[in-house]
Amino acid sequence: MQMPPDMREFNRQVIEEYRANGGRLSGPLAKSTLLLLTSTGAHSGQPRTAVLGYGLHADSYVVIASNNGATSHPAWYRNLLANPTATVEVGQDRFQVRARTAEPAEREQVGAAVSWLEQQQALTSREIPLVLLERTS
Repeated sequence: MQMPPDMREFNRQVIEEYRANGGRLSGPLAKSTLLLLTSTGAHSGQPRTAVLGYGLHADSYVVIASNNGATSHPAWYRNLLANPTATVEVGQDRFQVRARTAEPAEREQVGAAVSWLEQQQALTSREIPLVLLERTS
C-alpha cells in the first residue's frame, strides 16, 4: 500500500471507521491485523491514538516502533517511554495495558510475532524497538 500524502488525516479516518465498525475496516486495510493504541502525550499530556499492526506473543500484543523506517522513533513510542500505561482497542474490546520494550535477550522470540519486522528494519539503521503491550485490566 502506498503511503498517503496526509498521514494524520488518513489515520483519523481509519480510527473513525475502526470505532464505528467494531474494528472492521474496508478497502486495502480490510484484512489487516490492527489495533488502536491511545497513549498520553509525553509533552502535551493529551490522549493520542495511533493505528498499529500487531502480532501476539504469549498474552501480549507486540507492536514495532518502526515509524516506517524514519531515523527517529514514532511519537507514540516516546509517549509510552514517558508513561507506559495506555489503552488498547482490538475489535470491540477495549482494555488497559502496560507497555514495555522487549529486552535484548527476548528480542528474537518476540520479534517472530511480527512478520514485517525484517522488512521495516531494512529501512533504517536504528534498531526498531519491539513493544509488548501487557493487559492490566
